[in-house]
Amino acid sequence: MPRVKKEEQVEKKPRKKAKPIQTVKGMKDILPPEQFIWDYILHNSRKICQDFGFGRIETPILENTDLFKRGVGQATDIVEKEMFSFETQGGDNVTMRPEGTAGVVRSYIENGMSRWSQPVRLYYEGSMFRYDKPQQGRFREFHQFGAEVFGEEGSAIDAQIIYLAWKIFQKLGLRDVSIQINSIGCPTCRNKYKKLLTDYYDMKINKLCVDCKRRLEKNPMRLLDCKEEKCLQVAAGAPQIIDNLCDDCNTHFKSVLEFLDELEIPYVLNPSLVRGLDYYTRTVFEIWADGDEGESRQAALGGGGRYDGLVELLGGEPTPAVGFSFGVERVADKVMKMGLDLEPKVVKDVFLVQLGDMARKKVMKIFDKLVDNNILVGESLGKGSIKSQLRTANKVRAKLALIVGQKEAIDGTVIIRDMDSGMQETVILENIVEDVRRMLKG
Repeated sequence: MPRVKKEEQVEKKPRKKAKPIQTVKGMKDILPPEQFIWDYILHNSRKICQDFGFGRIETPILENTDLFKRGVGQATDIVEKEMFSFETQGGDNVTMRPEGTAGVVRSYIENGMSRWSQPVRLYYEGSMFRYDKPQQGRFREFHQFGAEVFGEEGSAIDAQIIYLAWKIFQKLGLRDVSIQINSIGCPTCRNKYKKLLTDYYDMKINKLCVDCKRRLEKNPMRLLDCKEEKCLQVAAGAPQIIDNLCDDCNTHFKSVLEFLDELEIPYVLNPSLVRGLDYYTRTVFEIWADGDEGESRQAALGGGGRYDGLVELLGGEPTPAVGFSFGVERVADKVMKMGLDLEPKVVKDVFLVQLGDMARKKVMKIFDKLVDNNILVGESLGKGSIKSQLRTANKVRAKLALIVGQKEAIDGTVIIRDMDSGMQETVILENIVEDVRRMLKG
């Protein structure tokens, strides 16, 4: 008897199934059904910005870490605990952008836009990254759409950027939104206000969360932005900055509100609104959906305001500026809940039906010819049954079905069926484009 090799005597163990690899925590896929909603949001937002005279800008996802430390503020949650920062192989300290404004300001300075005709109006869209706790509507990679205006200090431009945001939300069908608005003054009046605020919070320090106790020393205005319930209760009794504005800031803010009244844009004066970034001055605002007032301010769909000192802070000439942005994911969630039928109805001029390998090859050639001649074509090359393919042709509402079987493939012909009447005629493959156009017109 032949000897059995030792390795042949060992039973083969079933291969262990590989563990699926999942998305990184806090990240998500945007699948085709959602893409229709995203396209709807971004298309309308771009169109309105372009109508208002804004040009599109794209900035890198990676920026020098100092850009955000200087621009956003050392004492902000973003810089203290939310940035994705690392050192490159060349020793550079870089950060995946946590917000859009600082990068646009850097580009404004670096590319000499101060020499352009003022004001300069720019809009952007793209991914942002924050190492935040993933929760409903919040991700570590998220997307923003925003608009910025440089070189105009009058109150009219504040009102216009709010009007722009309002127009976008109205165009998207989000009627039940309100503009929450406040003024946080300029450095002159804000310093006096911070002293009042510090004195107030010093008396309430035992009622504050750990983060707010730390913030009290660095930037007491950040306490008004805390989301902790006990801190919200303390903030409700705090002095209001709107009562402590200097004459210039008070006049500016009243003028902004007068413009909004003239435009008939509803707004709510919100004395607790300060925004979470250090670069804001004077006008600040957020867009809330109805029902969000009683919830955490994290639920705001978007917001913005003035940042007149940021360009100079980052190395440019003193330049007034104002802008806003919104979170695409949050807006998409609101649009989805509205139940709008945004998925486009698929309509094809022609649907290709085939039976057999030879016919399938011919159909691929026909497909190429028709597409090159701007004829809308559908196909289902993986299905073998003519009946099932014709069902698909009906679903995409094709006007004509082009049928190629074994006989037609050999003869160099194509059967054209009118999907409405069921009438058929056989044509020569070489003349297929002309015959299709003729029958579509007929």
